[in-house]
Amino acid sequence: MLARLARELPRDGYVYEPKWDGFRCLVFRDGDDVDLRSRNQRPLGRYFPELVSALRELPVERFVLDGEIVAADFESLLRRLHPAASRVDRLSIETPASFVAFDLLLSGADDVRARPFLERRRLLEQLFARAKPPLALTEVTDDERRASVWLDARNGIDGVVAKHRDLRYEPGARAMVKVKRERTADCVVAGFRWLADRPLPSSLLLGLYDDVGALHHIGIASSFAHARRRRLLEEIGPHVVELEGHPWEHGFLLGGGPTGKLPGAAGRWEPGMTQDWVPLAPLLVCEVAFDQVDGHRLRHPARFRRWRPDRDAGTCSLAQLG
Repeated sequence: MLARLARELPRDGYVYEPKWDGFRCLVFRDGDDVDLRSRNQRPLGRYFPELVSALRELPVERFVLDGEIVAADFESLLRRLHPAASRVDRLSIETPASFVAFDLLLSGADDVRARPFLERRRLLEQLFARAKPPLALTEVTDDERRASVWLDARNGIDGVVAKHRDLRYEPGARAMVKVKRERTADCVVAGFRWLADRPLPSSLLLGLYDDVGALHHIGIASSFAHARRRRLLEEIGPHVVELEGHPWEHGFLLGGGPTGKLPGAAGRWEPGMTQDWVPLAPLLVCEVAFDQVDGHRLRHPARFRRWRPDRDAGTCSLAQLG
């Protein structure tokens, strides 16, 4: 079951849960057979053996759960997806994960998807009554003040999920509501990439300065309408410069990182690699909206809001992401 995005908490019959910042996961158990699947039906169990073992210890031998795999931070979670079994075993000790349950689909022989959410929740609480780490049951509340605290949280919580008390479990339907604050930042536009099939900008490369004056590539802004791309080219064209003397002349994000593998995340580049971007003089500033940050990198593409000609590029600092 999926969720539609909202910026305010829905009222009248809704209860609220933290929206956990991890991997959405369905758990299928039948006796000793425990299968963990992503929302795209990709197998996850081999990467999280500690969770498979813990789920076998629950008192009911046949169930289907919906929940989230979480770790200390999202980058640690990404590192767990490693093909080598020896590395998986080592990381399960060094950076252990947890499974946070928030819904129950099957209990024993009973398919409970058609039952109201609060009834499924009571059954889930019974199943997890004696559960121990790395298993946990998510908190749920009807207190809007408590939910507002989650909306403003940063570490491990990515907003609020609202469910109507009578909500049935509807696979594939956007029947839940995910509530997230929209955050904004004023960023330096220090480069851009072309579309693969047309001489128009594909994305803007965004940067922010640290305390010692180094410009960090933090992500991209993309998803422009065709007409907007044409105007964008007119706006950024006069600022195209040579790579020599550019703040990113010697590369950016040289340390790499797991989030760079995600579509739209800040990617690594260094001289010697194919230069798939065009340098711009670091003078233009734009306001962008974003949701999630990993360290000093946007996890997903930002949304371009407007140019900020009134803003000095040198004042655009990483502190905005704090």
